[in-house]
Amino acid sequence: MGKHSSPGEVPAHPFTVERVLIVLTVIAALLAVLVKDYCRVNGWDTPGQFYATCYSDFPELFKNRGLGDGVFPFFTQGSLFEYPVLMGIIAGITALLVPGRGVGSERILGYFDVNATLIVAVWIVTVLLTARINKRRPWDAAMVAVAPGIILAGFINWDMWAVGLLALGMYFFARDNLILAGVCIGLGTATKLYPILILGAVLVLALRSGKLRVFFVTAGAALASWLAVNLPLAAMNPSGWRYFFEFTQSRPAGYSSPWFAYNLVADRLQWTQMNAATINTLALYLFIAACALIGVLALCAPQRPRIAQLAFLIVAAFILTNKVYSPQFVIWLIPLLALARPRWRDFLIWQAAEGLHWAAVWMYLGQATSGGSVQHNLDMSYYVLAVGLHMVVTAYLMARVAMDIWSPAHDPLRLAGQDDPHGGPFDGARDWLRIDIFRPSRSELPWRPQHATATGEGKAAQRSEVSSDG
Repeated sequence: MGKHSSPGEVPAHPFTVERVLIVLTVIAALLAVLVKDYCRVNGWDTPGQFYATCYSDFPELFKNRGLGDGVFPFFTQGSLFEYPVLMGIIAGITALLVPGRGVGSERILGYFDVNATLIVAVWIVTVLLTARINKRRPWDAAMVAVAPGIILAGFINWDMWAVGLLALGMYFFARDNLILAGVCIGLGTATKLYPILILGAVLVLALRSGKLRVFFVTAGAALASWLAVNLPLAAMNPSGWRYFFEFTQSRPAGYSSPWFAYNLVADRLQWTQMNAATINTLALYLFIAACALIGVLALCAPQRPRIAQLAFLIVAAFILTNKVYSPQFVIWLIPLLALARPRWRDFLIWQAAEGLHWAAVWMYLGQATSGGSVQHNLDMSYYVLAVGLHMVVTAYLMARVAMDIWSPAHDPLRLAGQDDPHGGPFDGARDWLRIDIFRPSRSELPWRPQHATATGEGKAAQRSEVSSDG
């Protein structure tokens, strides 16, 4: 403790941890607005919005998806919107908040500002939730408050809404409120698909601890909330509701994905490029293989992993294998890393790599949309290198988290003697299924007689301790 610490006393000054985190987030949000200042002043025109690195989906969708002309995604018959249902509802409601009619420059700016303001509010809530999930380490939420990745990419799309809903779900899960946790995860999935991936972490931990009910309750609540949002709109506008899934399935490799980078190199070297069907198959198989390895790690590690560690690994694996990597996807991982491995050195190295990729993708798009000479633009090879750097550093973080799982002595949270402060019902749970790959005879298997005996002895010992304490 520092020289100004006073154990057992609460200082009277106004600068509590959460208030300082809010101030930091507001400062970061002002920087995020400055990043978009060129476009706010001069408009979102191509290729200027790429060269000025101030591109945002909000103006593009407001102009090109009919939002400025009164189209409400999924509710207006014949409208097509390439995002999940709840994101379409957010896009439609915020369009209604902009006064006037048409898609003039003032309304486009107003639409951006309305969405940016709401995103800042969600950002602040996400920071506070991260601090409260981390009971003994609230300052780790400063990673979320001042993250360069959110400053640069937070206003590109509505992803922060899904990030906030997942943070809320993890907060309720840490408080053992499984139904509300599942509802928030389901709503997050109705905004962006990635929050559903946390259920994979819950499933593996339920198997390891034998608390299968935790998974079924959480997953059931998530499914119910997702259906409650999706079923009415699927019945009202079937073709509009299906469009997101059809678009996702048929679209080619997206910018900055490893598949897109491969196709760029293949085109220059005159190799065979991969089509959407091939990429879909390979991406799915690689993601399944990565999840299988994460599951093996979770079931074989000497100590049960923390839920944030597994969630980070699964989402990072999805990002590395997915056929799309938009620059704003980096914000998915920031709160998870703050919970999984709050080490500032690794965090800043990763954010620096993501910042280089962020600049490279806009420079590449500027050249691609302007048709300008490579002599005056970023060559494709440097863009591919930036994509590769982002992938390598993300894989490095995954390796570091995996090492923390296998050797808990290196885990920053477990150094203080905690088990899983984010794990809710899994915090302090005993192993029900653990496979010791080096000494199989010491594995914890539920069907072994000695497992039942050991469990009974453990419970008897617990009862004896409670009795003696009484």
